[in-house]
Amino acid sequence: MVGYALVLISFPVAMTTNWAEPALLWNNAPGFGDTLAAIASGQQTAVDGWTMATPLDEYKHKIATHTAAEVLAHPTFGEGFAKGWEWVNAAFLAGGLVLIGLRIITWHIPAAFLGGLVVMSLAFGSNADQYAPLSLHLLAGGTMLGAFFIATDPVSAATSHQGKLIYGAGIGVLIYLIRTWGNYPDAVAFCVLLMNFAVPFIDHYTPPRTYGHHKARRGLPGRGRS
Repeated sequence: MVGYALVLISFPVAMTTNWAEPALLWNNAPGFGDTLAAIASGQQTAVDGWTMATPLDEYKHKIATHTAAEVLAHPTFGEGFAKGWEWVNAAFLAGGLVLIGLRIITWHIPAAFLGGLVVMSLAFGSNADQYAPLSLHLLAGGTMLGAFFIATDPVSAATSHQGKLIYGAGIGVLIYLIRTWGNYPDAVAFCVLLMNFAVPFIDHYTPPRTYGHHKARRGLPGRGRS
């Protein structure tokens, strides 16, 4: 992720805008069911992949001069579930819930991560003609991958439950800020790295309770005792 961030900053045009045009018109692109049928039947096709703008990039750069309805009419967004990016995030969400169910990770970082993103989107992005809607923030880009599989890395993440909540919420808030007012359409890598730098500070002020010790007494010493 550090390498990705370094290359993205060093070569922004090549990494973001200098992509090949699609080989076919969007209207001829196979849908989800057509793709599954082609895989199951062994059907061969000349189209191996699709490039150009991601949904977040498309919305970010078009909403300044178009309405939300006009932007969402682009084939990038499809009808209902789109050409694949929503399915990918839904799959990462399902996999993340499995990790929580198996107790490989705890719920604190993903919940705080997504919660911070949701709160920011509801607070500042209610007007879809100005900012990307909440559904796009949750189901586009690296949101679900970051929430369940990247931010939860046990080595670089916060330690205590309280620290995990602060750490995850900080990532979610930073993602919304960069996506909305920054230069990049997605920001998961940058935000996770920034909060990784803050982990020692978070751990220092949110230490877990040592085994065998009780919570500290509240109030002034000696008051209310006989």
